[in-house]
Amino acid sequence: MTPQPLLLLDVDGPLNPFAAPGLRGPRGYQAHRLTPHWWAERQARLAPGEVKPLKVWLNPAHGRELLALPYELAWATTWMAEANTLVGPRLGLPELPYIAWSDLFGEDPDGLHWKTRDVVAWAAGRPFVWVDDELGPQDAEWIAAHHPAPALTLHVNPRFGLRAEDFAVLRDWAAAAGAAA
Repeated sequence: MTPQPLLLLDVDGPLNPFAAPGLRGPRGYQAHRLTPHWWAERQARLAPGEVKPLKVWLNPAHGRELLALPYELAWATTWMAEANTLVGPRLGLPELPYIAWSDLFGEDPDGLHWKTRDVVAWAAGRPFVWVDDELGPQDAEWIAAHHPAPALTLHVNPRFGLRAEDFAVLRDWAAAAGAAA
């Protein structure tokens, strides 16, 4: 049996529409005050002794929608393991594998997103969709040239987060990838 394709999830942007206008967040989202390790370190550098929690918008319906998709889910986020303790439970997601980044926020010599090379290495030749708000055409081109299996980079607008049309793309891509297998 062929394994399901991977669905690699970023938190900030796709699941947390941090750029949403207004104070109420998008419809269906709930505000949470969370303090992931990377955020606390950053805040401590900016204002020592004054770590303020990060406001995170999450839509609890996204957990059910993601679990209903024909993918193996994994985190592709700066939250890494903390996505399992701080984000996943609020969405109803089980513990998921995550990518441990080799160089968090590092500069790429070819202008790729700092996650791109690690994403391809972690996928290890399996088909995948990478959902992120910071992807560009150079990332998709590089992945197509350096990854032996089908792959899709799905850019999600950080003002809106995952929407119905994004879930439709994910279902359609999985169906097409399954037909191609």
